Amino acid sequence: MTGEVRRVALPQRTVDSRLVVVARAHRAEDYDTVLDVLIDAGIRSVELTLTTPGTFDRLPHLRAQYGDVADLGVGTVTSATDLARAVDAGASYLVTPITSTAFVEQATDAGVAIVPGGLTPTELFASWSAGAAAVKIFPAGQVGPGYLKDLRGPFPDLVAVPSGGVDLAGASAWLAAGAVAVSVGGPLLGDAFSGGDLVALRDRAQAFVEVCAP
Repeated sequence: MTGEVRRVALPQRTVDSRLVVVARAHRAEDYDTVLDVLIDAGIRSVELTLTTPGTFDRLPHLRAQYGDVADLGVGTVTSATDLARAVDAGASYLVTPITSTAFVEQATDAGVAIVPGGLTPTELFASWSAGAAAVKIFPAGQVGPGYLKDLRGPFPDLVAVPSGGVDLAGASAWLAAGAVAVSVGGPLLGDAFSGGDLVALRDRAQAFVEVCAP
């Protein structure tokens, strides 16, 4: 017996921008300065990582500050407790580095889009068929954009977001291969969370926004 899969779609603003910036800071208080620059440069979707201490406590402030112009997701979700906290804190979407159909069900029940990580066809299909909004091909740098084209053979409807080592040229190539968006960290952020040049950060962000624009 088959039934239609329940699926909560990614926020439209994230889909339209085709770009998610993964913000992995030393502490949550460091988010504001960097997000000011990113959002001013045109970034419309930021994944705040739970490896950054204080992310849950900082999220309500960040939502009040930026929520009208950007989607703020919560990433590196690795437990059901953290998933529930992220939902309660108002995350626009959820990202996990692992394949967990239980997480997909929990997020879907809460009405929040989730993007689980995986690399093998079995992992990615398991998450997609369970109702994920999209699947995160991670670490994307280990396979390359041609991998998504191969996956599209058996899984033509798969919605994918590559993550891990995606630079400017890679972003263009992954989107051309059919990714709904790219997830970018170090190649865009550089040393921004370590006191780096914010003008250079703005330039890098604008370059990614231009490459990812539909």
